[in-house]
Amino acid sequence: MNSISQFAVGGKVDQVAGGNTLVGDVQTILTAIIAVLGLACVVVMIIGGVNYMTSSGDSGKVEKAKKTILYGLIGLIVAALAFAIVQFVITGILGNTATTCGEGTHWDGNSKTCVAD
Repeated sequence: MNSISQFAVGGKVDQVAGGNTLVGDVQTILTAIIAVLGLACVVVMIIGGVNYMTSSGDSGKVEKAKKTILYGLIGLIVAALAFAIVQFVITGILGNTATTCGEGTHWDGNSKTCVAD
């Protein structure tokens, strides 16, 4: 999974959830899925906005466009909440499993945090 995420962003990626662990892989996959869903919701809202602008005052088209925008907004809120829940479950319930820290720091197993070198 690391090579895929490094390729996607074009550089070095800090390992947030333990690198090559199952927890880290699951978090990476779920975050990517939620990001795609959020992007799809934004596209739906844009389509609704275009439909609203091109409705030419037709009340049926205006209502349909408003509903499209509303459903896109609801989907975006659901995706944001899903992201928050995934982060809570990964870090809160499963614990802080990060073992790779940034430059100039190292992992302290006792406090389970990154500390300065």
